[in-house]
Amino acid sequence: MQKGVHYEKEKNYKNEEGDNQRLDYIIKMPDDKYLVLDSKVSLTAYSNYFDADDDVKRARFLKNHLDSMYSHIKTLGDKNYQNLYDINQPDYVLMFIANEPALTIALKEDHSLYEKALDKNIVLVSTTTLMATLRTISYIWKQDLQNKNAIEIATQAGALYDKFINFTDDLLKVGNNLKTTQNSYSDAMKKLYDGKGNLVRRTEILRELGAKTTKNIDKRLLDRSTE
Repeated sequence: MQKGVHYEKEKNYKNEEGDNQRLDYIIKMPDDKYLVLDSKVSLTAYSNYFDADDDVKRARFLKNHLDSMYSHIKTLGDKNYQNLYDINQPDYVLMFIANEPALTIALKEDHSLYEKALDKNIVLVSTTTLMATLRTISYIWKQDLQNKNAIEIATQAGALYDKFINFTDDLLKVGNNLKTTQNSYSDAMKKLYDGKGNLVRRTEILRELGAKTTKNIDKRLLDRSTE
């Protein structure tokens, strides 16, 4: 995937109120569709949970970790990215959690967390699922390019076929014209040397009778006129 073609990084967009919103990533899809990738999830509570040395602290920090996830989901849901200028309404916002175990433990603690995010058009992704998603998007782009190429090939082939037909029609017309010209030429030549009293023979008789000339009729015509 190419920057500037398939995605934009840390680009500012204005909403309807004229406020700037700096997005981590905008992922472009075929047919002018977009995905927003957000990677600002705080993992402070999870880090504290991981470092805690007793169950009471771990329970408190785990709750804080879940509350942090809920809060970020709500924040993203309230962003109203569909109101941004210059891009069409994003189909989904990808909420990226860089630490895979941090997402796993949150989903284990709240089995409905994924659905709660999805209700707000937010998809929770970790490193593994993000890579799978990007590979899928890359494949979609390749398919889109192949489809466009197929359409272009069909268009070019149709134009070439029409051009070829026009060319063959012109060749047939040239052939017919050549045939007509050849027939006209043959008819004219026959009038020169065919039949008794033909033009070549009559003209040659004038020379034989003493007409003063500086040139002679082509011998080939004379031979044919006397056959």
